[in-house]
Amino acid sequence: MNRMRLMIFLAFMFSLQSMTSNAAEENEPYDDRYCTTCHGADGRGNYGVQAPRLAGMEDWYLKRQLESYRAGLRGVHPRDIEGVAMQPMAAKLTDESIADIIEWVGNWEYRSSEATIGGDAMVGRQFYNACATCHGAEGEGNQGLGAPALAGQNDWYLVTQLKNFVAGYRGNLPGDTYGQQMSIMARTLASEEDIVNVVSYINTLGKGE
Repeated sequence: MNRMRLMIFLAFMFSLQSMTSNAAEENEPYDDRYCTTCHGADGRGNYGVQAPRLAGMEDWYLKRQLESYRAGLRGVHPRDIEGVAMQPMAAKLTDESIADIIEWVGNWEYRSSEATIGGDAMVGRQFYNACATCHGAEGEGNQGLGAPALAGQNDWYLVTQLKNFVAGYRGNLPGDTYGQQMSIMARTLASEEDIVNVVSYINTLGKGE
């Protein structure tokens, strides 16, 4: 994240935190629909604050991530800037709120995200062979293995998360079983170029449309 985008991100999150804090002080109910402030009214994601596409995300995976944030298993490493911003949002959620969000998000129209990076997809295909074991040959995901769909997700988000796994900003806590597994796999990518290449290949996979 470059310096200008970081400044925009921090200013945006300060504004959002102030908004939710004011609501709490006034004893207003926490509105689950604050999700749209970052993830967009149509759930297609927001590059400026690194908020991923939610529209079309599997309900079981969204539930797991919200619960992980709430439990402090994700978004606690100080270098995981976006995760640290998300964690207090999820910490406010009850089981009922999470179920409501999942049902609400499920009504959004799915649209795959546009490619924004320019790596070498053919080189990335070689790296993706290992990813396909869990995430599927077409990036369709596998609930039985706890692996979410990758095809159609924002490529910039995938790049950021792979970097976080490699650096240990995500998937470094004992209770985060899936995160730990993913962290091990991500570290087979030796450089940022490898990460960009594998995500470029993911961009070529089936969009689920």
